[in-house]
Amino acid sequence: MVFSDMSHKEEFLTVIPVKGTTRGEDIYQHFFHFAKKTSLPLQKLVSNATDGAPPMVGKNNGFLALCQKNEDFPDFSTVHCVIHQNALCAKVLNMADVMNIATKINSVRARSLRRRLFRTQLEENEAEYEDLLLYTDVRWLSRGQFLERFQSLLPEVIQFLESIGESTYPLHEALWLLKLAFLTDLTAHCNAFNLQLQGKDKTITQLVSSVNAFKSKLKFLKSQLGRGNLKNFPNLQKAVESRDESNCTGDTFCTEIQNLWGELERRFQDIKQLEPILVFMSHPFAEVDIEGISAIISSLFNMNASDLEEEILKLQSDIPLKARASEENFWNLLHEEQYPGLRSIALRLTAFLGQLISAKKPSPK
Repeated sequence: MVFSDMSHKEEFLTVIPVKGTTRGEDIYQHFFHFAKKTSLPLQKLVSNATDGAPPMVGKNNGFLALCQKNEDFPDFSTVHCVIHQNALCAKVLNMADVMNIATKINSVRARSLRRRLFRTQLEENEAEYEDLLLYTDVRWLSRGQFLERFQSLLPEVIQFLESIGESTYPLHEALWLLKLAFLTDLTAHCNAFNLQLQGKDKTITQLVSSVNAFKSKLKFLKSQLGRGNLKNFPNLQKAVESRDESNCTGDTFCTEIQNLWGELERRFQDIKQLEPILVFMSHPFAEVDIEGISAIISSLFNMNASDLEEEILKLQSDIPLKARASEENFWNLLHEEQYPGLRSIALRLTAFLGQLISAKKPSPK
């Protein structure tokens, strides 16, 4: 929630259990009942972040569509949760042959007897880790952590499989090992990006900046990889040096990075359209296409473009405000009577959430 002085407070409100069917209508009815019961001021709703599932975004009977049909709700913005989008983007990586083999071999972790024997071997060998990780596809960070542990314990895994008479193919194959190393490194970069998107008090400006920074990083990594520079791919570099594989930076790995970049570009269109507004609000006295930015704001926030043009012109000529442009609470300096539109935008963007907040069980008191 955001207050008139531009200060804000972020709290977890509730978890609403939905029993039985989970259609858009069911979710809507449960939420609307809760809002009425608690006198939640729906008319002040600014934005809604979802996971993009059909019950939420269905055109006619999705939760958002039903909210927009109800006059108790104002015009509000919708965005696909940036954390969930990032997880979906990672699925574009064409490395199924690596994951299928790694998860199959990881059955060592899922069988109690084998797990005990394997852990005993790790203890005897004084390995860095005590066990493998159990991989699950629904946990967004699990693939990177799983691959990092699997890569580190690979010699022990091979030794264990050989001791029980099982095949170790393709764990000795040079190309498969290079792919494993590359995927481990790339998912580590994705994990670091994912963690940047999480946490409390993340503004939409910070989230958009993080997305743009990661897209730039992917271009940089692709360029480095194409030149044979592996300093940001430590596992791949180690695999190359140990096997004297000079042709590891071929088109395949660069193509995977390009595909990931393209998927990020495609999926983050909903927050990308906010970027011109965020840039203007961060630098209100910089040279700007006033007609263009007013048109974008009016279309996204259902505001009068002509009124916005007049406010921007007035603002950029306001000498006292220009002198205080660097102050942290700058937008609170604007008087409601003179700048109602710009103050409204600043309030909305401060309240704009680009992520879903995970529910956490409160600590007992």
